[in-house]
Amino acid sequence: MRKLSKRDYYEILGVEKGASQDEIKKAYRKLAMKHHPDRNAGNSEAEEKFKEASEAYQILSDPEKRSKYDRFGSSAFDGNAGGGGFNYNNFGDFGDLGDIFGSFFGGGFGGGRNSRSRSRARKGSDLRYNMEITLEESAEGVEKEVSYTREAKCSTCNGTGAEPGSKMKTCPKCNGTGEIKQISRSLFGQFENIEECDNCNGTGKVPEKKCHTCGGTGVVKEKVKKKVKIPAGIESGQRVRVSGFGEVGENGGPYGDLYIYVFIKEHEIFERVDNNIVCEMPISFTTATLGGEIEVPTLTGTIKMKIPSGTQTGKVFRLREKGIPYIRGYGKGDEMVKVIVEIPTNLSEKQKDLLKEFDSALHEKNNSMAKSFFDKIAKKFKK
Repeated sequence: MRKLSKRDYYEILGVEKGASQDEIKKAYRKLAMKHHPDRNAGNSEAEEKFKEASEAYQILSDPEKRSKYDRFGSSAFDGNAGGGGFNYNNFGDFGDLGDIFGSFFGGGFGGGRNSRSRSRARKGSDLRYNMEITLEESAEGVEKEVSYTREAKCSTCNGTGAEPGSKMKTCPKCNGTGEIKQISRSLFGQFENIEECDNCNGTGKVPEKKCHTCGGTGVVKEKVKKKVKIPAGIESGQRVRVSGFGEVGENGGPYGDLYIYVFIKEHEIFERVDNNIVCEMPISFTTATLGGEIEVPTLTGTIKMKIPSGTQTGKVFRLREKGIPYIRGYGKGDEMVKVIVEIPTNLSEKQKDLLKEFDSALHEKNNSMAKSFFDKIAKKFKK
């Protein structure tokens, strides 16, 4: 099989990177309808575009695969790399793809849907929640409460859509098949389109009397509050999965999942680099020259650190295991303290005179860097 080109999957479907699952599905439906081989007989260009769109949808419609793609690109699904490459001949394995094709072409394509598959239980949609935490919270781990609204099963009718005590009856619109068939004609011939019955949502059954709470849909809006543990060591952009806290499934299917995307606020003192933290620490000219002891901030408080005499500006000191814990292992990163020697300003005349006196008392060995530099210059331009 010829390998498909690896254009950006979001570009192929014409959606933004942050597009919802509904937006991705709608975009794919439109492209699949336009480029399907049954509607473009002998058109190799349309066939390639159809294959390309199908590959993009197969990856982006799956939260786990989409996450891998966002991090590693299409190489994450290269069959040679152990990622399980995309196979155009295996549409029957892709679940929702077969459902979409069935709705377009009457179930004649691959794993197209029939009356039984239309009424099967399906998992609900996943939800995304963005959360901001501090650098300290990312280092220690934290428990946060999230609050959001989702579609949930109606507790009055237990999701059936029927008023308690009311029975279910055969849907009059589809006569219990769960499908609505439409015949359309075009220059390319006659097509039979099969769509899910919008009166019974593909179940073939409707309540004799609709539930007064949900209006017969079996679904209500629900406000959710949930405490979530954010693990120590999490990085900005990573996510935490909370199983079963997405939206209600169809036809008795399980709830989807809630994905909490964690973003770490910018810190006033520290910058995170992998599992290390970096800070710049100003020290006085005197401390840098004579040496001394300074107090250095860490994520858990301040500690004392020795500065050796003759310390130059830009010198980096390492504080072992004062950084961020490794999220999937033991130990922590380090804290890197970069010292910046502060040159005194706004000197009085007396202070200037003292410095001049001090400078005149210095020898070449006191300024070895300067001596080495000027020796190089003299050698370079020596006549």
